[in-house]
Amino acid sequence: MATDPHEGSKFLESVHQFFDHAASFSRLDPGILAQIKACNSVYKISFPVEVDGKIEVFEGIRVQHSQHKLPSKGGIRFSMQVDEDEVKALATLMTFKCAVVDVPFGGAKGGVKINPRTSSVKTLEKVTRRYAAELIKKNLIGPATDVPAPDYGTGSREMAWIADTYQALKYGETNALGCVTGKPVGQGGIRGRADATGLGVYFGIREALADTDLLKDTGITGTTLQGKRIIVQGLGNVGYHSAAYCQQDGALIIGIAEREGGIYNPDGIDVAEAFKHRTETGSILNFANSRNIENSLDLLEMECDILIPAALENQINDQNAANIKAKIVAEGANGPVTREAEQVLLSNGIIVIPDLYLNAGGVTVSYFEWLKNLSNVRFGRMGKRAEEASYRKLVDAIELTSGKSITAQERALLTQGADEVDLVRSGLEDTMINAYHEIRNVMRQKNISDMRTAAFLLAIEKIGVSYESLGIFP
Repeated sequence: MATDPHEGSKFLESVHQFFDHAASFSRLDPGILAQIKACNSVYKISFPVEVDGKIEVFEGIRVQHSQHKLPSKGGIRFSMQVDEDEVKALATLMTFKCAVVDVPFGGAKGGVKINPRTSSVKTLEKVTRRYAAELIKKNLIGPATDVPAPDYGTGSREMAWIADTYQALKYGETNALGCVTGKPVGQGGIRGRADATGLGVYFGIREALADTDLLKDTGITGTTLQGKRIIVQGLGNVGYHSAAYCQQDGALIIGIAEREGGIYNPDGIDVAEAFKHRTETGSILNFANSRNIENSLDLLEMECDILIPAALENQINDQNAANIKAKIVAEGANGPVTREAEQVLLSNGIIVIPDLYLNAGGVTVSYFEWLKNLSNVRFGRMGKRAEEASYRKLVDAIELTSGKSITAQERALLTQGADEVDLVRSGLEDTMINAYHEIRNVMRQKNISDMRTAAFLLAIEKIGVSYESLGIFP
């Protein structure tokens, strides 16, 4: 979220700089590269909504960066700082993020200037539905054209309102639920979507730690998360689940930064308890057995193995990059490290795992939700019991040939078939593993030293193939 009128333009400029650097390694025609970089369309609207007996005018925006594949895909954020350049930058990142993880969508993003914390639920619903209606009027939302999702300031509730509005205005369209993802499970959502981005961050970090060649000069010992010291910025959906999954795998969460300040404990912080404390008190501060950090940005500069900025863009910049002491910066948020800052980090031997790969778990599982909505079948519904029947036969055969009996608990564990959430997490894990190794292969083949450039180049080449296959360019 841009914090001043210039932050959005800085963010967009930074994204373009990353693109230009990666494009210099490509052999694609300059015309194709120019098209890949360009933003296809920007739609800005103003619409009136009655609030407490008075009419207020709200501003909305929807940016479709690329339509090389349809539908385009990207979240909707609610914030008073929604800015055109910021939304363009986020839409641009979505294009390359989808390409990196082989999700067949173009990139898009949207936003409405509204404060979701001070607005009533009634006002939020009115604004969400009216914004959706404005997009529907122009055919800028739909399962085959553009599919929004939650972002900063929005969640499953807002997505359910959008889906309901779309169904009302497109009565009889059988694929209507596919117009938006991130919905509640009971309203066409998918199990595993809520924690998908954080789980993807965990999978990406896990792959990097197992990559001894990548980390040989960082001083990190051990190829697992066990005992690794992690500082997380942001205890929202991404930050919380990233920290929780890493902690579950043996990491120590020694610091958590939020807007009101931060907390620090070198012996580790219980993430679930810290989240509960903030929910109950409204602040992360004064958590048991932890030291308060008045300025949360100071936490980013403290010693740790892995720093996960999972809040907003431009958090690591030319003002603080030289003070970062982490060995790995894992971008949970979109654009938390500026181009200038990354150069400083890399020169100091710090590994940066880029956002367009690392936080792609959300759009990956959104893709699965979209597929579910188009097929109108819950994943696992048709195959789970058949799997279990096969497993039971196998267990019976083992008992018969070995002469040993298996307990009821062991039998239940061994014969359990995959349900929706199991399949979703399996698909996400496979996606993150494959994308990681594709990026590393590009680094080796092109002699590229950083992961972001390789990830951008990988995406550029994939998108270039799409344009060439359309026959638009020679």
